[in-house]
Amino acid sequence: MKKIEVTLNNVREEILEFYDAKKWHFLTLNGVALEDEKTEIQWIFSQYEAFDEIVIMFAEIACGDVVPSIVDIVPSAIISQREFVDMFGIEVDGSEKGLYLDQDSLQMPLSSCKV
Repeated sequence: MKKIEVTLNNVREEILEFYDAKKWHFLTLNGVALEDEKTEIQWIFSQYEAFDEIVIMFAEIACGDVVPSIVDIVPSAIISQREFVDMFGIEVDGSEKGLYLDQDSLQMPLSSCKV
């Protein structure tokens, strides 16, 4: 496994440089709630023809940050981005809320942000 630290300002460029749709499978956009209302966001990829080759690009973000979308680079990321919005309550550019959670559900159940 390889971890690459990125920022919200350069993550799109890093993924554009790294991502080859014939070589890499986008697994998911993941989040880890941290202390002080921070979240580690992770873009996780696996190599198609390698048994255990995983690359995680990650950035630490604050509650008010807007995460850039990568859907134009990796179209399948749309589902993970929308799930991230629902679960963490953090805005992802162009990704709507309401994919998994009903209006009467506990909102942002994985968030470290104070409501």
